[in-house]
Amino acid sequence: MSLLSKNETYNEKSNQRLFKILSIYLNLAPDYIDKEMIEEITCGNTDGEEFAFANLAAAACGLDIYDNPADKQFFRTHFLPCFKRLDIEPFVTDPYYNKISFPKGENGDWSFETRVCKPYEAFVYDDPEILPDGRILPRIGFFDTEYPYPAVLENNREWMTLMPNETNTTIPAVESAHGKVLTYGLGLGYFAFMVAIKSGVESVTVVERSKNVIDLFEKYILPQFPDPSKVEIVESDAFDFAETQMQKGT
Repeated sequence: MSLLSKNETYNEKSNQRLFKILSIYLNLAPDYIDKEMIEEITCGNTDGEEFAFANLAAAACGLDIYDNPADKQFFRTHFLPCFKRLDIEPFVTDPYYNKISFPKGENGDWSFETRVCKPYEAFVYDDPEILPDGRILPRIGFFDTEYPYPAVLENNREWMTLMPNETNTTIPAVESAHGKVLTYGLGLGYFAFMVAIKSGVESVTVVERSKNVIDLFEKYILPQFPDPSKVEIVESDAFDFAETQMQKGT
């Protein structure tokens, strides 16, 4: 086996291990790390927060990065590069975040509410980074201050939120949108709002199958849009709607 093949095999196994470890951490203890723990390591030096955060997260995940050579290498090549301290400013100045007020509302199994991401609580902030050497690195971020965010819940489980991952992965599609826009799934209406405020967008059609979600949105969120008439909501399954449109040749 060549050195390249050995490296690819190592990275494939390490990628699987990385995703397993981080998924457990994010699901079971995303708020394990707090300000006091970070400051104990950094002594107030914010430049060292990412390294401190990764060290604390590694310990929480059972990695021995000081006495175990394999864990030490894994930490350096895969674990540490995942973590990033994010500037909260772009997210709290987002047009939707500033314009839309989110009162608590319920309809059947669905509800709207505002939740809070704690300082140093870990979250996914973008799509994984794929590197030329075969490493696939989840992008895990944290803020150093509280971040209140709106959320759509089904049976008290988050279905859609305005966390950085949703913002970062939606903006590229928003930037390319023009003319008559069609989107599947309503969620918070973030995509619909962001494209509707563009001068180059004529109309936005949103296909959503849940009447309860539509009712909540039309009651609380859509009236806050600068031009609600620009948005049409169609109650339908996305696949059924797409098939119908294809049959029509549209």
